[in-house]
Amino acid sequence: MRVRITALWLFAMAALLNQAAVRADQNDGRLEIYFVDVEGGAATLIVTPQGESMLIDSGYPDYGGRDRDRIVKVAREIAQLKQIDHALVSHWHLDHYGNHASLTEKIKIGTFWDRGIPETLKEDGKFIDRIADYRKASQNQSKAVKAGDMVPLKNGTTSLTMQVVTASRDVIPNTGEPNPYAKENKPQPVDDSDNAASVSTLLKFGNFKFLTCGDLTWNIEAKLMTPNNPLGHVDVFMVTHHGLGVSNNPTLVRAIDPVVTVMCNGPTKGGEPSTLATLKQVKSLKDSYQLHRNVRISEAEQTPAEFIANRGLTEGCEGTHVKLSVAKDGTSYTVQIGTNGKVREYATRK
Repeated sequence: MRVRITALWLFAMAALLNQAAVRADQNDGRLEIYFVDVEGGAATLIVTPQGESMLIDSGYPDYGGRDRDRIVKVAREIAQLKQIDHALVSHWHLDHYGNHASLTEKIKIGTFWDRGIPETLKEDGKFIDRIADYRKASQNQSKAVKAGDMVPLKNGTTSLTMQVVTASRDVIPNTGEPNPYAKENKPQPVDDSDNAASVSTLLKFGNFKFLTCGDLTWNIEAKLMTPNNPLGHVDVFMVTHHGLGVSNNPTLVRAIDPVVTVMCNGPTKGGEPSTLATLKQVKSLKDSYQLHRNVRISEAEQTPAEFIANRGLTEGCEGTHVKLSVAKDGTSYTVQIGTNGKVREYATRK
């Protein structure tokens, strides 16, 4: 009996030590960003060194809870979160806010942020019914952000900030160095959809900079970036609007000069040749990651296979994510596809 009790005690102690190791891993001072595969929607989970979490967008609803469950899996099983502290909606299209309501049934969400809720949305005849679910989930207390606002995230030894740089078609002041690519801007027809009203954020962790712009479209990208560049150069850029050509104006993409890009596209949505061609023109670009292979274009037109998380069609897709992890001092970062993929290291630009 004594031997059995001792064995059980040792097993219990090993389990506790393992849990402590997991917690230590969580609190090692790194900033982590997970790009969840929601089949051409968007869902980006940020976990700060303080353990604070922010989910930007939430993918498509329905499909048997596919996208919701993928988000929950990354949050609970991989990021080891008990709750999501903040949820930010970039704009009011269903592939970006469709799961916030159902997510609250699976995992607690703290504060909701958005650009403000419109009364109607001309491109969505069901908006009034759909937004009722979001209002219920947020208890009708979501906080509206505007260009220039700072999203309040806890700070640690290394400075951490998140600034809203566009919202509701407004942009931050056009200060900074002259943008050498401003002359490349070719204005497009006015986009009166909610894409152009997207919330864009610039996340800084020490010297590391990460830009994500929702589905922001061409003319507002130019408004932000001409004639000057108020953003400077960034380390990582989440390719805008799933890689569609109505976004990703070279005036913005080439000016921010990312070292790494991540594209949240689907097998038949986004990843358009015009955007891929723009990325290839970026001077400092080392690697481009795609959540999906674009099955409609050739292999040669897109990033190499080893940088694509999911290569098949939606049916049967495992929904592999991409993970970005920034060192505790912000001087380097790694990118990995899934939990077992090759870990590639990059130096933060100075």
